[in-house]
Amino acid sequence: MSRADVEGSEAAEEPGAGARAVAGNGNGAAASLLALQVVEDIGQIDAQEWNDLLGACAAPTPFMRHEYLAALQRSGSAVAATGWQPIYLLLTDPGTGRLVGACTLYLKSHSYGEYVFDWAWADAWQKAGRDYYPKLLSAVPFTPVPGSRLLARDQAARVALLQGMQTLAREQGWSSAHLLFMDDNDRAAAEQAGWLLRRGVQFHWSNRGVADDTTSDQGVADDPVAAGESGAEPVAGIAPGTVATAHGPAPQPYRDWADYLASLTRDKRKKITQERGYVAKAGVDFEIKRGGQIDTADWDYFYRCYCNTYREHHSTPYLEREFFDQTHAALPDLWLMFIARRGNERVAASLLAIDAHSRTAWGRYWGCTEDVGHLHFAACYHEPLLWCVNQRWRRFEGGAQGEHKLARGLMPVATWSAHWLTDRGFSAAVARFLERERSGVASYMDELQAHSPFKSVP
Repeated sequence: MSRADVEGSEAAEEPGAGARAVAGNGNGAAASLLALQVVEDIGQIDAQEWNDLLGACAAPTPFMRHEYLAALQRSGSAVAATGWQPIYLLLTDPGTGRLVGACTLYLKSHSYGEYVFDWAWADAWQKAGRDYYPKLLSAVPFTPVPGSRLLARDQAARVALLQGMQTLAREQGWSSAHLLFMDDNDRAAAEQAGWLLRRGVQFHWSNRGVADDTTSDQGVADDPVAAGESGAEPVAGIAPGTVATAHGPAPQPYRDWADYLASLTRDKRKKITQERGYVAKAGVDFEIKRGGQIDTADWDYFYRCYCNTYREHHSTPYLEREFFDQTHAALPDLWLMFIARRGNERVAASLLAIDAHSRTAWGRYWGCTEDVGHLHFAACYHEPLLWCVNQRWRRFEGGAQGEHKLARGLMPVATWSAHWLTDRGFSAAVARFLERERSGVASYMDELQAHSPFKSVP
C-alpha cells in the first residue's frame, strides 16, 4: 500500500500516485484543494518540514519528532512484524508542494502498547462474527504521553486529516480509526468530525509558578540557583512560596526539596521521607547522567534492567536495543538516566525523556538487577521529582495509570482519545458505553482530588 491513494483505487498503486483532492483551506477563509496521500516509509518525508509542522502545534513533544518516529521504525520496534505497520498521512498544498498537515498512523493487529484499552470492544465485535483487527491508530507507540497528534496549522487541515483516516479505514475494510492522547485542538477537530470522545486519567506533577521557555521572560531564570535567589521580598500576610504582585500573591517555584515536602500533608511527607530513608539505609545512592554523558556501557546496563522488568511480568520488551542508540544519536538531549548504585555495583536504572523548551520530564522506563525495598519509588518518582525541583522544571508526567503516584505528589489530570467505527450499530453501542464510562471517570477524578496530598490553601 506504499503511497496508496486513500480511496484505494488501482491507479494509486502506480509509482508517483497516492494523492487525492479534498476540500480544505490553508487560511480559514476561501476553500482550496489540498492533496492527501499516504506513505509507509518515514524516510520519504522531509524531516525539517515534519518538525516545523510539529513546532507550530499547540502541544509538541519530542515523541512526535521525525527522528523519534524514524528510530521506532528503523530499529524494528514499531513495524508490521510487531503489529505496528507504519502509515504516514500527508496533506499538501498542490500549488506550492508545502506540507500543511501530517499524521502518524499505524495499522494494528492487536491493542498492546496503547494504554487506552479497547479489548472489550474487540471481544464484542469478534463475538458478533466480525474482525476488529486490523484497526487504524494514530498514537506514539508504547508512549502514553498527551500531545499534538494531528500536525496541522489550522483546524480545517486537522479535520481533513481525520476525514482522510475515515476514508482510508472505510475503503480498506478496517473496523475503526483511533486517535490517542491528543491535545485540545485535536479534540475539537475530532468532535467537529463526529468522532466519539473518551476520557482517561493520568497523574502529573506540576511545579509552582514555572513557565516554559517561551514565557521565561516573565520571571523564571534559566539558572536554578539564580531563580531561587531572584524572588521578591516576602510580604506580611502572604504564605511562603508566593510573592506579591499587582494582582495579589503569585506562586513561586519550589526553592528546594524541603520546600516541596513542606507543601504536602504530614502523612504524605512522612511516607516519602521514610521511603527515601529505607533506600539510603540500604546504601543506595544515585548517579544522574544527561544527554551526551550517557555512554554505551550505561545504555547496555539500562537495557538489561528494562528487559528484566518485562521478564518479571512474563512479557516481551517493546523496544529494541538499537532504538536507544538511534534516538541517543539523533536527539542527544532527549534522555535523562538515573543509575542506582550500592557501592561500586549498579543495582537499578530509570530513564526519563526531557524537553528543556517546555521544561517537562516524562517518566518512561525502569528496571533493576537487585531487589531493594522502595527502590522503585525512589528511582521513578522521588529522584526525578528532586531533579525537577532543583532545575525549576515545570512538569513531570508519570505515565499511565497508578493511584500510588498520588501519594507522591502527582495529581490526576484528564486525557482524551477519539474513536471512529465504520459500523454505525457498533458505533452507537460504543457511544452508550462511553457515556456511562465518562460519568464514572468524572466521579473517580473528584474522589482523587478529594484525597490530594497537598495542604489546603487558606
